[in-house]
Amino acid sequence: MPCLLLQPCPCPFRLLGPRKESEMAKFKPQHKRLLFIDSRIREGRFPNCFSLAEEYEVSRKTIQRDIEYMRHMLGAPIKYSPKKRGYYYSEEQYRLPAMKIKESELFAIYLADKLLEQYEGTPIYEGLRSVFEKIEDSLPEPIAIDRAGEQGRFTVLPSFSTVIDPGIWQTVVAGLRQGRQLDVLYRTPGKGSTRRRIDPYHAVRYEGDWYLVGWCHLRGEIRTFSISRMLEARQTEKGFDVPEDFDFRRLAGSHFGVHWAPGEIRVRIRFDASVADYVKERRWHPSQEIEELEDGSLILAMTVNHLLELKRWVLSWGDAAEVLDPEELRKEMSAIAGNLAVMYGAS
Repeated sequence: MPCLLLQPCPCPFRLLGPRKESEMAKFKPQHKRLLFIDSRIREGRFPNCFSLAEEYEVSRKTIQRDIEYMRHMLGAPIKYSPKKRGYYYSEEQYRLPAMKIKESELFAIYLADKLLEQYEGTPIYEGLRSVFEKIEDSLPEPIAIDRAGEQGRFTVLPSFSTVIDPGIWQTVVAGLRQGRQLDVLYRTPGKGSTRRRIDPYHAVRYEGDWYLVGWCHLRGEIRTFSISRMLEARQTEKGFDVPEDFDFRRLAGSHFGVHWAPGEIRVRIRFDASVADYVKERRWHPSQEIEELEDGSLILAMTVNHLLELKRWVLSWGDAAEVLDPEELRKEMSAIAGNLAVMYGAS
């Protein structure tokens, strides 16, 4: 008789202590146990519940459940040999369905593990780490992640990130998922803090910070809020409906950063030849157009709907970038340059 889920196993058996079952099983997901059972049966050892449970350090009942799962869910032709007192495959060509990993996919997993490091210290890191570990646990032993070997040849330098209170993060996420208004104490740099009632529509991560896009009842319009600037957050009992015409992709379609405003602005920026190659290497905006000039410089043109972050970006290039249009932005950059000259004592 084969070893069935609700029948006593005919093989010799001693129950492993609860400490081993509770401490060891949690580190050995079912997928790996199934691969282990499959390998032992395929080796022709005629393993039974006792030998499998003892070698893998789990209980006999766990092995029983795995055997039944393989039979009924995976179609494994597992038979029990009374003479050999163990299991065997009645169809030698059977192969246990397993996760197939190509070399290129394994390399992608290596990099994904490294890229995960950029979220360390953020509220979502532990959740991402847990998911990734489950992916690792589903891999067969021969291709488990080798952090000390091949993966050690790659490094990810994380960008600067803001500090978000875990409790506030959980509250914001709950409000987004459940469609509940948030009561928030929000700090605006240089202006103190104000109490806001927000209908959370969308969350977006940009340059190391998480932002909440939603209806601000205080201002009576859609606003963008940095979650790191929330000093307090409480989910209310009042629900709301996201407007049917709210489309984050459309709303942010011509943005440069996470801020936007009504209308669109055509911007033209001349970059010196010394940085032209760096500018050409990246796609800075979906609407960008590049005109290369004879002296090696270039003009980058794009259509945006907000100038705040664009202005900061242009300033990051120093005197290698010159705003040509619009005139409003050109005058503002000129004023900033004058203030910098005074600050640094230039005549």
